Amino acid sequence: MQKITSANNYDQASLPDLLPLYYRRVFPFSQYYRWLNYGGVTKNYFQNREFSFTLKDDIYVRYQSFGSQSELEKEMQKMNPYKIDIGAVYSHRPSQHNTVKSGSFQALEKELVFDIDMTDYDDVRSCCSAADICSKCWTLMTIAIRILDRALREDFGFRHRLWVYSGRRGVHCWVCDEAARKLSVTARSAVAEYLSLVKGGEDTVKKVQLSDPIHPLIQESLAVIEPYFPSYALDSQDILGSKESVEKVLALMPEEARKELRMDFLQETSPARRWALIQSWVERKQVLGKKAQFPDKEVMLQYCYPRLDVNVSKGVNHLLKSPFSVHPKTGRVSVPIDLRELDQFDPFAVPTISLICQELDRPRPGEEEEDTMTRDKENESESGEKRRARDYKKTSLGRYVKVFEQFLEGLERARRGELLRRSDLQRDF
Repeated sequence: MQKITSANNYDQASLPDLLPLYYRRVFPFSQYYRWLNYGGVTKNYFQNREFSFTLKDDIYVRYQSFGSQSELEKEMQKMNPYKIDIGAVYSHRPSQHNTVKSGSFQALEKELVFDIDMTDYDDVRSCCSAADICSKCWTLMTIAIRILDRALREDFGFRHRLWVYSGRRGVHCWVCDEAARKLSVTARSAVAEYLSLVKGGEDTVKKVQLSDPIHPLIQESLAVIEPYFPSYALDSQDILGSKESVEKVLALMPEEARKELRMDFLQETSPARRWALIQSWVERKQVLGKKAQFPDKEVMLQYCYPRLDVNVSKGVNHLLKSPFSVHPKTGRVSVPIDLRELDQFDPFAVPTISLICQELDRPRPGEEEEDTMTRDKENESESGEKRRARDYKKTSLGRYVKVFEQFLEGLERARRGELLRRSDLQRDF
């Protein structure tokens, strides 16, 4: 079983040599600026955005801001950050925050963001722990994306949701609708709390408590979990296999069920049959009892429901790792995820900066016989942006930049439609 600890063909010591090449020839600055500028409708929107850079030896530089795409490019190519974080849009340029009158430097807007980290599932996954992930537990991220994306789309009406692999052990979501960017801290907290179900720290045994009737969000979430549960929880994680894992599940059941099920499990060792016995017990109780109980559903939710870092979502001024930043430990790039191929997304297939830089030196199809001097002259005559566009398409990163471009096109179509709508309304008056 493959695990991500550090990525194949990547040596951390090579990062200082690779980053200059990555920022000069591959990083998609044009698309990146299109995203964070949001059409330039609001004056100084991009200029008032905070960027944070983590440099070599963990030197942390906050309150960076840039007047243009060109300025951003030059500074990133000069500093070669090991990590890029994106913050809020402020009332003033973040780079000048020390010169602004005390109290007037305020975070005004930011995308509504979500951070899901595999380490928060350590109490319910047996294959890995801490920073390690594998193909077995990655199913938890797939389930989390499906549940949250449906809720953000259908329950809140958010249309522009960018899902991004962190580069190591989790995923991030950037909700980019104008309404989402303008949400207050109170509203962000309400959204985060609405989506949070698994409650309690390490000492809490039972972290999901359902009431009757079951909320529609939970019903919809169970509909997502149910198809994955047999292969993920019963087979891959073997939650009803060993005595220890069985006791963890039984601890989530009503006390009256435990003794009966322990006896039944002595006769039946198949995890699938044991799960059927649990469901059968619940069904019998629901027929006989006046008060509905849902311990089987509570088990499914405790083992599979998304676990959010709600503090990341609540704060307007909270920083979050940028798409296309390189993870210094694994070398993998933080890439957008195509939801149309979510079940096929493989974190182990995400390219490392080492691979991307190697691919830059490979000849393009059909140019093996091309004269080197001719190619060099072409490179000199091309603008940096055109050359970079051509370069990233030669690499494994190209397909992920395409996903990002499709997301941007959706944003821009919606913005044009809104401008037309406002224009029509003004004409009507």
